[in-house]
Amino acid sequence: MQEKYDHLATEHGAQEFWARTAAFKAVEDATKPKYYCLSMFPYPSGKLHMGHVRNYTIGDVLTRFHKMRGYNVMQPMGWDAFGLPAENAAIANKVPPAKWTYDNIEYMKGQLKSLGFAIDWDRELATCKPDYYKWNQWLFLRMLEKGIAYKKTQVVNWDPVDQTVLANEQVIDGRGWRTGAVVEKREIPGYYLAITQYAEELLDDLDTLENWPERVRLMQANWIGKSTGVRFAFPHAIKGEDGQLINEGKLWVFTTRADTIMGVTFCAVAAEHPLATHAARNNPELAAFIQKCKSGSVMEADMATMEKEGLPTGLFVTHPLTGEQVEVWVGNYVLMSYGDGAVMAVPAHDERDFHFAQKYRLPIKQVVAVGEQVFSADAWQEWYGSKEGHCIHSGKYDGLGYAHAVDAVAADLKARDLGDKKLQWRLRDWGISRQRYWGCPIPVIHCDECGTVPVPDDQLPVVLPEDCVPDGSGNPLNRRPEFLNCSCPRCGKPARRETDTMDTFVDSSWYYARFATPGSDGAMVDERVNYWLPVDQYIGGIEHAILHLLYSRFWTKVMGDLGLVSYREPFQRLLTQGMVLNHLFSRRSDKTGIEWFAPEEVQLIKDESGRVTGATAVRDGEPVDYGGYGTMSKSKRNGVDPNAMIEQYGADTCRFFMMFTAPPEQTLEWSDAGIEGSYRFLKRVWAFGNVFASQIKPLLPATRALASTKLPEDLATLRRDTHLLLKQANYDLGKQQFNTVASATMKMMNALEKAPRDSALAAEVIEEAFGILLRVLSPITPHITHHLWATLGYGADILSAQWPEPLDAALVQDEIELVLQVLGKTRGSVKVPATADKSTIEALAVASETAQKFMDGKPAKKIIVVPGRLVNIVV
Repeated sequence: MQEKYDHLATEHGAQEFWARTAAFKAVEDATKPKYYCLSMFPYPSGKLHMGHVRNYTIGDVLTRFHKMRGYNVMQPMGWDAFGLPAENAAIANKVPPAKWTYDNIEYMKGQLKSLGFAIDWDRELATCKPDYYKWNQWLFLRMLEKGIAYKKTQVVNWDPVDQTVLANEQVIDGRGWRTGAVVEKREIPGYYLAITQYAEELLDDLDTLENWPERVRLMQANWIGKSTGVRFAFPHAIKGEDGQLINEGKLWVFTTRADTIMGVTFCAVAAEHPLATHAARNNPELAAFIQKCKSGSVMEADMATMEKEGLPTGLFVTHPLTGEQVEVWVGNYVLMSYGDGAVMAVPAHDERDFHFAQKYRLPIKQVVAVGEQVFSADAWQEWYGSKEGHCIHSGKYDGLGYAHAVDAVAADLKARDLGDKKLQWRLRDWGISRQRYWGCPIPVIHCDECGTVPVPDDQLPVVLPEDCVPDGSGNPLNRRPEFLNCSCPRCGKPARRETDTMDTFVDSSWYYARFATPGSDGAMVDERVNYWLPVDQYIGGIEHAILHLLYSRFWTKVMGDLGLVSYREPFQRLLTQGMVLNHLFSRRSDKTGIEWFAPEEVQLIKDESGRVTGATAVRDGEPVDYGGYGTMSKSKRNGVDPNAMIEQYGADTCRFFMMFTAPPEQTLEWSDAGIEGSYRFLKRVWAFGNVFASQIKPLLPATRALASTKLPEDLATLRRDTHLLLKQANYDLGKQQFNTVASATMKMMNALEKAPRDSALAAEVIEEAFGILLRVLSPITPHITHHLWATLGYGADILSAQWPEPLDAALVQDEIELVLQVLGKTRGSVKVPATADKSTIEALAVASETAQKFMDGKPAKKIIVVPGRLVNIVV
C-alpha cells in the first residue's frame, strides 16, 4: 500500500466500490431486524453547511453501525424543495424557482456523495416533483371529504405594493421586507386542517415517546396546551348601528384562574373584536391604534416579548358576579384568533396584566394570598400565579383554596347562565393556504354555478407550471390562463383553478413514509410502509421540535385513520443535534453599518492561556471586534466550506472531527487546530497500516494460536485494554455518545503503536486489535477503514464484516493491581492474584516493600480491603 495517506484517492476508491456494489440499496427482508435511520431532509439552498455535515454524519454513523450488526438498514435522502426562499432567489436572479431549485439539488447531491454517506439514492425524492405532491393533493381531498380539511377566512399580512401575502418573518417593524410598505392585515378565505380533532391523542401519545428528548416532549405538550378553566361572559348593553346588542350582549372570555375573578379591574379585547370596531367609529385616536395593531405580528412568540400597549374604548361591561362596571381596553397583546379575542385582566395575579396596569395606572386588586403575605408592587413575583393560596377580598369565596374556589365560581356563573367549566386547547387548526406560487397547488376549482369543487382523483396531480418567474407583484399563477382557466368537473362550464398553494410543512409531514415505498405510482404508500415504519432513528435540529414534528405526528394519525398505515407515531427515537459554532469578527462603521470578517481575514490576538481576546484585520492591521462563538451563518461570514475541508483534509477528517469534538446534542465549536488534529490521527492510522503490512503481517503464522495460548503480560495487557475499550465503545454507541467512541479508537491506536512486534504471537494480538480498531472506527471514517481492511487482507468489504464484541477470555486477568494506602494515604500499589481471597490480599499488602517502608516497623491494627480497588493498612 502507499506510504503516504492520499485522502482524495482513498475516498474516491471507496465511493467507487460502494457505487459498483450497490452497497446501500435497501430491500425489505423479513429475516433480519430492520433499522430505518433518517435525518431531516435539507432545503436545496445551494450548498451544504457544516450543520448539515454534522447532522448527516450522526445518521451515517448509526446506519453503518447497525448494518455491521446485522440489521437490514435504510438511510434515504430527498429535498424539501418548495418554499419562499426559491421565490426570493427567482426575483433576485430573474430565473424560475424550478431551475434554481434543481440546479441546487444537483450540486448538493454531489456534496453529500463526496462525504461518503450510506444513502440509498434509488429512494431519492423532491417535494416539488408532481409524482410526490400528487399525494399531498390526494390526501387533502380525503381530508376534505371527512371534514378534517375545511375553508374559512384567515387574517394574513398583505403588502399593498407587491400585492402579495407575506410570511410573519417577512414583516419587519410593520413593513414589507422588500418594498418597505406598511403591511395591512386582511381577512381572506383559506383552507385549514383540523389538527385540533387530534389534540387529545397528540398529547396522550407523547407519553409513548420514551426515546424523545424530554424538553421536546414538553415543548409539544405546551404547544398543544390542554387547560381546564371557565368560559364566561361579561354582560353589556352595547348596541351596534343596527340597534342590536353586539355579540348578543356578552363579552366572552376564558380563564384557568376563575378563583381570581373578583380581582378583575379591566378587560382587554383584540383590535379586530366587534367592540373595538364599534368604539373606533368616532374615535380617530383609537382607530389609528387599531390600525397599528393590525399591522403587527400575529405570532404568539412575538406577543410574549413585544411591549404591551393599549387604549381605552370608553365602553364598559358588567362584572357577572359583583355587578360592577368594568372598563374595556384594546390591547395589542390580545389575538382575535385565540379564544374569543378577549381577556379578563387581573393585574395582581398575572404578569402581563400587571405590567399593563402599571403602565396605564389601572387598579390592581389582590384577591389571592399565600399565608399572611400582602401585595407589594416590588415583590409581586413572589406570589404571582400561585395556586397554593386562598381567596381574600372575594366576598363569599374568602378562605377557599384554588380548586374549591374555581368550582364555586363556575357553579355561580352557570346558575346565572353566564358561564361554565370548559376544556380548552392552545392548539389551533393548521392554516395551509399560502398566496404564493412555488408550492403544491390546492386541488379545488371555483365555478360560478357549483361553487368550490374538488378536483377529481383521475385529474391529479394539478401540475404547477415550472417556468414562471415571480417578480414580487403577486402570485404569477393569476397571470397564467393555461393554468387558471379550466372546466368545472361537475357542470362542465368554464371555471377557475385555486391559485393558493399549500404550506411547505405539508410536504415534510409525510416524506418519511414515501421513502419507504418508492415507485408506488398508483398509491400514496403501499404495504412496504408498514415494514419500514415507524422510523427507528430521526435526527434534526431543535428548531423543528414543535411544528414539523407535531404536523408529522398529526399526518400519520390521519393516514392511519384512512387505513394507509398501521402505526400511530412516525418516529420512535429522536436526536436533536447541537449547532456548529465559529468565531465572530466584525467592525462597525458609521457609513456601512456592521461589516463582518471571515476568520481567515483576521489575525487573532490571544492571552497567555491561548484564549482569543481580540483580532486585527489582515488587510489593514486595524482592530476588529471579537464576538466570541456564534452559529455559523452566511450573513456573518463565519461559515466553513465543506468542499474546501474535503479537498484539504478529506471527508473522513471532517466526519471524525464532527464526532470527536462534542456529544451530538451539544453545540460544537469549530477549531482549525481540531481539524488538523483529526487529520493527524488518521495519518497515524494509515501509517500503522503500513507498519502492519511490512512488519506484522509477515510474522503471522499459518495457523493462529491466540485462542489457546497463554499470553505474556505485555501482550495480555494490550489485548485486555483493547477489549475493554471495545466494551466501552459498544456501550457508548448504544447511548449515541460518539465523541467517546472516537476517543476510544485513539486510545487503541496509542496502545498499538507501543506494542511489541517481535513474535508471531505479538503479530496475532496486533492483528486482532487493529481489526477491532478499524471496525469501531469504520462508521465514523468509512473510507480509510474500507481501504485498510481490504488492502491488509482482513476482507473484501468492512461494511459486511461482523461487528466486534468483547471476549470474556481477553478480559480475564491473572493479577490485578490495587491501590495501597497506609493510614488512609496512598503510598503506591500492590499486585495480587485475580482470584485472591481477603486474607491473601491482606498478607500480600502487609508484606509488600512499600507497606513495610511506611508502616515503620509497627504492626497492622486493622486492614481494610475494598475489592478490586484498594487496601488500607491502619497502624
